[in-house]
Amino acid sequence: MKQAVRIVAMLALVCGGAVQLRAQTGALAGDVLKDWQDQGQQVRGLAAAMPDDKFGFKPTPAQRSFAQQVTHIAEINVMVLRALGARTAAPQIDTMATTKAAALAELAKSYTYGEAVIREFNDAAMAQGVDGPPFLGRSTRARLAYFAMSHAMDSYGQMVVYLRLNNIVPPASAGM
Repeated sequence: MKQAVRIVAMLALVCGGAVQLRAQTGALAGDVLKDWQDQGQQVRGLAAAMPDDKFGFKPTPAQRSFAQQVTHIAEINVMVLRALGARTAAPQIDTMATTKAAALAELAKSYTYGEAVIREFNDAAMAQGVDGPPFLGRSTRARLAYFAMSHAMDSYGQMVVYLRLNNIVPPASAGM
């Protein structure tokens, strides 16, 4: 147990405080789940703000379309969370979805899958090491979940620019 607490403390430092250390209450798994759910709502809300006719929008020819940004998040969510070793079957993500409805459906599948996966693990299991994707290597389950969330927020930031370039105020900025 002391080793698990040390791992969680290191994780809290590495994540810049994104994980609240509450070893006495055993809240690591609950915090990961809550953060996953909150972030999923935020990302899905942003994606839904783009009109269907703009899902093919690219700021430059070399960049992903808005739809590709959305499905990329879904693809990485599933790829990274599959490494947690859950019993929940991973969905197939259609990275070629181009319409708003299709891309949002893929995104929703990835967040539903992630929630089911995270629910399978308690605090001790979240602090256990597993073999992650090659670019992450061996990591705790919690670190992998937070990597997926940080990756999604990187894409979220890019998607905010796509909306702004189309004169759309992102939901998180509405009313400010």
